[in-house]
Amino acid sequence: MEGHRIGVISDTHGLLRPETAAVLKTCEIILHAGDVGKPEVLRQLRSIADTRAVRGNVDSVRLKDFHALEACPEDLPENLPEELETELFGFRIYMIHDKKQIRRDLSGTDLIVCGHSHKYEVGRFGNITCLNPGSCGPRRFRLPVTMMLLTLHPAEHRLETEQIDCLATAEGKTISNAEAPAGIPQGRMAADAHTKRVCGTGQGGRSDSEEEMKIPEQDMYRLIRQIMKDVDAGRRIAEIAVRHHIDEGFTEQVCRMYLTHPGVDVDGILDRMERKNIL
Repeated sequence: MEGHRIGVISDTHGLLRPETAAVLKTCEIILHAGDVGKPEVLRQLRSIADTRAVRGNVDSVRLKDFHALEACPEDLPENLPEELETELFGFRIYMIHDKKQIRRDLSGTDLIVCGHSHKYEVGRFGNITCLNPGSCGPRRFRLPVTMMLLTLHPAEHRLETEQIDCLATAEGKTISNAEAPAGIPQGRMAADAHTKRVCGTGQGGRSDSEEEMKIPEQDMYRLIRQIMKDVDAGRRIAEIAVRHHIDEGFTEQVCRMYLTHPGVDVDGILDRMERKNIL
């Protein structure tokens, strides 16, 4: 018996790709796990299917662009709830952008849907199946651009998940990777954390080694956040590079993004650097 097909997406960051929209048009319901980015993304999703969404860390009142100023209040990502409990076809689903922010008892919950990491994952949070569709917005850290198809089978209280590679879809290649059917069982964890390469430096910001040091994504977040704090403290580029043992050119790029885009956060800097192929 065919089940109910749900489109699960996250971290669009203002971009709804045509190939993502095409897959979502085959779904009954859309779940968006936050970092929507722009009001027009919400409008597009709601024009496709019933959409349930939560607010991410970039969905805030910082949004000052022309589209946001003209948007209806219900279309503003900043007005989405931080967390949402919903029931779909007999399955109790809890949605939040970052699962690390869960602070409540989720007894009786069948599924958790989250985002934030930009990594596709079918895993566990305690004894609850936890789904992360990855990011289908601007590409980050060379990570895959993914979404998830979730099929719910109420009669057996069983679910199936299917990973969709949006870039492969755009190129006309094989588009999916189906996981084994599951009935709120032990899930499959995602691959190891993706790493970035940044040139190591010694004193004076010069490279003291031809080798590159690998920086896990979460450490990259912390590094850029610390560079921003150093800029606020009035430190110079060369000094910042020495403090963190990183390339002076990379440091300059981060500082430039921070100073030329008032109000930008770590995600915004990473988005801009990725688009410029700096990372």
